[in-house]
Amino acid sequence: MSTDFQQARVALGVRLRELRTEAGLTVRQLATRCDWPHSKVSKLENGRQTLTVEDLESWTRETGRPETTDELKARLRGLETSQRSWRRQLAAGHRAVQELNAAQEKEARHIRLFEPAIVPGVFQTPEYARCVLTDVSERHGMPKDIEDGVRARMKRQEALYQPGHLFQAVLWEAALHTLRCSPSAMIAQLDRLVSLIGMDSVTLGIIPFGVRTKFSPKHGFWIMDDRLVIADTWNAELWIDSAEDVSFYSRVWSLLEESAVYGPAAHRLIARAKASLDLR
Repeated sequence: MSTDFQQARVALGVRLRELRTEAGLTVRQLATRCDWPHSKVSKLENGRQTLTVEDLESWTRETGRPETTDELKARLRGLETSQRSWRRQLAAGHRAVQELNAAQEKEARHIRLFEPAIVPGVFQTPEYARCVLTDVSERHGMPKDIEDGVRARMKRQEALYQPGHLFQAVLWEAALHTLRCSPSAMIAQLDRLVSLIGMDSVTLGIIPFGVRTKFSPKHGFWIMDDRLVIADTWNAELWIDSAEDVSFYSRVWSLLEESAVYGPAAHRLIARAKASLDLR
């Protein structure tokens, strides 16, 4: 299993390769322009070497994309940060955040997640995602590369259809009623959730309103292969990888899962939320 630093470096390499190919340059041509051995370009693009700020500036200059320098610097700064402020992450744009998430989800074989009041990104429809990313940009006062972010978020969903992946999701019923978009778009989002029920790669549990629980919802979190927890707060995303903390979050997830309903019962809760929107 690769480290989270390595996954972030691979995601950065993908972006570097994209800039080179968009410029119509081969590996050797770019290496010549930068006065590097061609193996360095390959290593950077495949996440086997970390570029310096000087390397980054050479890359954007020689590919004719100097306007991407700030984005790439923001990605570089975030490689080894365990507490990743949203403002710092979003300095590189929504697309960068989504591509890093995609790298995590592609690498992981077993993902357990909990969200108290939002549909997880990997399950979102384009319109729901568009509204969420717009809200995030406005809240943090950051650049609005919304459409790039939406496309990258949709691409993340390819992991749902890849053999050997399992997403075990638990949502609080509030996630079905919290309007992050128009009522009509929310109805489409609820239909999308229904379509996930019964997939081999997905289990979808919903904790109903009014059930007796041993916990308060607090915040959403994702457990990646029992090695890493990614938890959301208002101002930052926490990457937690100590064995003790990962074990604790696993116990919390199990408590959440015990209170959830699945299959037809989950379908009925989604239908109830959809019916409430039809009445508006």
